[in-house]
Amino acid sequence: MKRIAIFPGSFDPFTKGHEDIVLRGSKLFDEIIVAIGYNSAKSQRYFKIEFMIDRIKETFAAHPNVKVQPFAELTAEFARANGARYLLRGLRNTTDFEYENSIAQVNRHLNAELESVFLITAPSLAFISSSVIRDVHRYGGDVRNFLPYSLEGV
Repeated sequence: MKRIAIFPGSFDPFTKGHEDIVLRGSKLFDEIIVAIGYNSAKSQRYFKIEFMIDRIKETFAAHPNVKVQPFAELTAEFARANGARYLLRGLRNTTDFEYENSIAQVNRHLNAELESVFLITAPSLAFISSSVIRDVHRYGGDVRNFLPYSLEGV
């Protein structure tokens, strides 16, 4: 049976930390679907979802086992619809663990076949967060070292 994992998130933006988790996960799974969700807790995206889809596809162009799809449904249902039995997540710190643990429990309740797999973020990337990158970019700061693609033209 093909081992398919989803790596869900709003990815606003997709960072080098996210890239690292996907690359490491791609060695564990036959296929990874980077699932860009519409986050109901966020009123508006900073970067358009179409822009992120294109940038993520470019980032993993040399990795045919990495796919990119938007979704607007429960993660557990998206996983079931795509034949994914694994949910890949990165953990930067204990705060991430507390949050991800509760989400994993709910997803497991909604889809008993879905296993959450956590990878610890590389120490050199653990300080990177999408919200910090948005703030730096919003005020004209240089975010090139935090992203695996260019924001030129944005």
